[in-house]
Amino acid sequence: MNLRDLAANSYVDGIYSIINPQLGSTRGGKPFLKCLLRDATGEMAARQWTFDESLFEGICATGFVWIAGHTQVYNNQVQLVIEQIKGVEVTADEITALLPTTSKDINEMWRDLCAIMRTLKHPAMQALAESYLTDEEMMSKFRVAPAAMSLHHAWIGGLLEHTLQLLKLAEKMLPLYPTLNRDIVLMGLFLHDLGKTAELTWERGFDYTPDGNLVGHIVRGAIWLQFKAAMAAKASGQKLPPEALRVLLHVIISHHDKPEFGAAKVPSTPEAIFIAQLDNLDAKTQMALTAARPDVPAAIDMGDFTDKVWALDTRLYKPDPLK
Repeated sequence: MNLRDLAANSYVDGIYSIINPQLGSTRGGKPFLKCLLRDATGEMAARQWTFDESLFEGICATGFVWIAGHTQVYNNQVQLVIEQIKGVEVTADEITALLPTTSKDINEMWRDLCAIMRTLKHPAMQALAESYLTDEEMMSKFRVAPAAMSLHHAWIGGLLEHTLQLLKLAEKMLPLYPTLNRDIVLMGLFLHDLGKTAELTWERGFDYTPDGNLVGHIVRGAIWLQFKAAMAAKASGQKLPPEALRVLLHVIISHHDKPEFGAAKVPSTPEAIFIAQLDNLDAKTQMALTAARPDVPAAIDMGDFTDKVWALDTRLYKPDPLK
């Protein structure tokens, strides 16, 4: 029973990924469960209005739940009212049906990314890129990791898709800004979100790892860069100039643009500003397209506007006016 196909007033019986389960309290002081349910086709808000708090740990344990309930329309949006719920274990094969996955070919995206990264000019930059690209444990995670929990590219292969999109955007735009350093821009884009392979987990549904909760992808990415730069210099004899290393570290810690969005520093080089703006462009554009013009339309049309997309601070007009 694909979530995207569920209409109002439908009975639901199935297994789904559970996202951000929380306990709330009704006006009468009784506990209720609120969460998002997700499968490969989309996600849906869900509530169980009468909930036994002792069951909460069990439904959070695996990241996947069996539920029985029904759908209803609330604020022009279909939501699920849970009648029964329990945590379940799922197989690796079942996970592919329960988590959203990129519609693009992961192997093809990986080949395209490697081809771009192997056009770097500076010998030490080439050596640094190879130290990452040949790290099979890290890159195997990079190829399948989501780029986020729920905001943009929140699907298997999303991190690779987002990173490759940024590299392609940069390749198109860099000729318009000939004094930007191409090696710094491409390497910075490749590295900016790489720490998400340690920040996020996807084997039991999308969630934050202990490293994600305690360290975060920005700090983890900066730590990895220090280590990789030293290892690449030792292996190749090509040492990255200290100022280049410092600028790449700055790109990683500043790519969220503003402190209130998680940046440790405001972007303060031309390359860092370019990277932060490109990252914002792709993330917000993909958020808008995912909300307003998904690849597979919903089973029922809930009107011309989406519900409010909080990360964009607006409701989105869905129709393409020229179609």
